[in-house]
Amino acid sequence: MQKICKSFPLAVGGTQQVLFDITFNVRAGEFVAIMGPSGSGKSTCMNIIGALDTPTSGKYELYGQDITNMTNDDLALVRNEYIGFVFQNFNLLPKRNVLDNVMLPLMYRGVSPEERVRRSREMLHRVGLENFETYFPAQLSGGMKQRVAIARALTGSPKLILADEPTGALDSKMGNEILRFFKQLNKDMGITVVMITHEFEIAQYSNRIIHIYDGRINYDGPVPKTETALNKQTDGKKK
Repeated sequence: MQKICKSFPLAVGGTQQVLFDITFNVRAGEFVAIMGPSGSGKSTCMNIIGALDTPTSGKYELYGQDITNMTNDDLALVRNEYIGFVFQNFNLLPKRNVLDNVMLPLMYRGVSPEERVRRSREMLHRVGLENFETYFPAQLSGGMKQRVAIARALTGSPKLILADEPTGALDSKMGNEILRFFKQLNKDMGITVVMITHEFEIAQYSNRIIHIYDGRINYDGPVPKTETALNKQTDGKKK
């Protein structure tokens, strides 16, 4: 990302700018937390990273492709090829069983039914849910639902996992389990993980924090030992 700015039109006329000259690079294989309070602009930044939106100005390249001004159709192709999404509320289809939910990204790629089943079962085994493929989401705990969502994200062999507040709907025990799982995936499979969060305790599972405040980056570096140390780094840069 180079000097990314984003503005939105207002109903009363004019625009409101929410991102100001956002510049950072994420290297392949990193585990990065984008952190900031509510309204800081981190969700808008996430949408641009995930090819769900485009910037007003600046340049964004994803694996060598300049996607700054792509059409919605082209953005959809980029998302399907490169990115696996994990959301706070799981986004599982309630009337489809676990296996069907995990296979969903492969259906859009035109993968054969046999290959869809094989790859999806492989991912369910990786997340420890190989015995639950016929269950429906309502029959699963929150932690299990999130592991299904992770298996779904992985089944398309993405280069990037984009996780938006992935523990927000879980209790602390299940949340920590999911975060440890992300860390293990990053280590074992080398998948790049970018996680959006407003909590330092969650960001600590990453290897790097990018802190956004009022649409600007005020810290980008290794994870400090304490939240107090992070606050000391960021307080002087808040405007």
